[in-house]
Amino acid sequence: QGQLVESGGGLVQAGGSLRLSCAASGRTFRNYAMGWFRQGPGKEREFVAAISWSGGNTYYADSVKGRFTISRDNAANTVHLQVSSLKPEDTAVYYCAADPRNTLLPSTASYDSWGQGTQVTVSS
Repeated sequence: QGQLVESGGGLVQAGGSLRLSCAASGRTFRNYAMGWFRQGPGKEREFVAAISWSGGNTYYADSVKGRFTISRDNAANTVHLQVSSLKPEDTAVYYCAADPRNTLLPSTASYDSWGQGTQVTVSS
């Protein structure tokens, strides 16, 4: 099935930045599109960003467009999410997941092999 492990979360002031990472193992994730989702307190899990298997196409939720950047390093089997200009409403647990059918749809149903998540807390 493979494993995804997120890291890089933390506590940051509004306006700050973090670089989230997702390390993949046990599966050839380099052939899959990858995505980042987040789940805030009392909220449903929501789409944040996705990247095609080659890295040539990226998609973002409107709420993060221009502030977040998704990238991948297939040689290292990792996916990154650079989060900048953070706002308190960005506070959430951030998850990466694999999209084995390369749909790039902003739906949790298209993704499997979820990681355990990394907490991002933005203080005002």
